Amino acid sequence: MINAAIVGLGWWGKNIVNAIQGKSQKIQFVHGVSQEPDTVQAFAREKNFTLSQSLDEALADPRVQAVAIATPHSTHRALVEAVARAGKPVFCEKPFALLAADALAMTQACQAHQLPIAVGQNKRFWPSMNELRKVVASGVLGKILHVEGHYSNENSSNFFAPWRDLPSETPGAGMTGTGIHILDAFTQLAGPVAQINAQFISTRSGANPLDTVSVLFRFHNGVSGFLGAVRASPFYWRVHVFGDQGSVEAIGETDCITRLSHPDGYKTEHKSMPKIDSLLAEFDHFADAVCGVAPYPITPAEIVNTIACFEAITQSIETQKPVHLGLGQAQ
Repeated sequence: MINAAIVGLGWWGKNIVNAIQGKSQKIQFVHGVSQEPDTVQAFAREKNFTLSQSLDEALADPRVQAVAIATPHSTHRALVEAVARAGKPVFCEKPFALLAADALAMTQACQAHQLPIAVGQNKRFWPSMNELRKVVASGVLGKILHVEGHYSNENSSNFFAPWRDLPSETPGAGMTGTGIHILDAFTQLAGPVAQINAQFISTRSGANPLDTVSVLFRFHNGVSGFLGAVRASPFYWRVHVFGDQGSVEAIGETDCITRLSHPDGYKTEHKSMPKIDSLLAEFDHFADAVCGVAPYPITPAEIVNTIACFEAITQSIETQKPVHLGLGQAQ
């Protein structure tokens, strides 16, 4: 059992604790860090972990073997690098960073100390996405030509915190909460991006935003792509991979539809799989990486490339022009 600390006990930090504490057979939280301890004392007692106000106190706790970070986005680099200097594996919530240079520095800090680094992209572990990747890897789709993704989620309205409306914390509007998950899928499925052209339209800002992000992609391998993100619409998830022999589509958490060319037309297979707790799954994978059982499924290069895409989207939105990316995003 890995004993971990969690830094940040807001809405999402509590979600993480609720998913892990007493449920994982591989990891548990023994220490929590909050700058507003009075608001979470009862929660800490309920979940049976020590509460403090600083990362230094958590790192000084001899029980702590690893650290999870669930704080505002702009704080991630300093915290990850501090954990790496202390020689402890680190799990960092998405978006891992807001700039590709920061993401690269963070992964390099951990790699320099030979420490596992993990990012909280829990949609990567959904049964629908696992099945989609299996179909793509099997080769039945033929030559991959195009990827599409859409993630709408009204959580930004339902679980609003003032810091989430700051341009310094949430550039790209819905990209930090929803679109970043699609970018993670694209990075694994199609690799580094060569060009991005993004559009942002807002009809209402603030605590109850109405806005959309639309992005066109050209990947270095010649694959094209499209991403859509809406912050005000009820939950909807779709990742669709198209080849010259068929396509595979992940819908929501548990459904996957494969359509293949067939002499008599085409063949369709619809799989519905049991739901899992994806937060529990990603932390169990992190625990396996800490123990040396298996590497974390999201590589450091994929982490950096995802943030390179994210940064390019924010630049394209600001300039209203396409952004070109080089091949040197990450190795």
